[in-house]
Amino acid sequence: MADKAQFEKWKKLLDVESKPVVYEVERGHIRRFAEAIEDTNPLWQDESQARKTPHGGIITPPTFARAFIALDEDEGLSSEARVLDAGSEWEYFGSIKAGDRITVTSKLADLYQKEGRLGTMTFHVREATFKNQYGQVVVTRRDTSITY
Repeated sequence: MADKAQFEKWKKLLDVESKPVVYEVERGHIRRFAEAIEDTNPLWQDESQARKTPHGGIITPPTFARAFIALDEDEGLSSEARVLDAGSEWEYFGSIKAGDRITVTSKLADLYQKEGRLGTMTFHVREATFKNQYGQVVVTRRDTSITY
């Protein structure tokens, strides 16, 4: 459970954007990811088929962006904190393609508390933005976690 001092410390992190982290999207990683999730869609595995689509080549499966992590996604949560993943919301604006350079930043977008069975629960809502090498936002993600 977060005490008042810890909650105030987290509040100071609201809307503070993380340093950007850049990821190179490699065709081999896309293929291995698709194999790992057992998805045979030719958009992520078959270059000749993918070229015939409006994407013009290999793209990533939507969940591939989960592997891109911003530097401060733990918000300084202590190892003693009990943390519950309360879900994620994804919004897609474009495809991530083989050869793209994806820049990820994140920020603590919301922070609030509610009383629960075990005491005070603190809800942390983190927003991550994924931009390609042209500065276009291709994906946003909102993750909610609960500490208690």
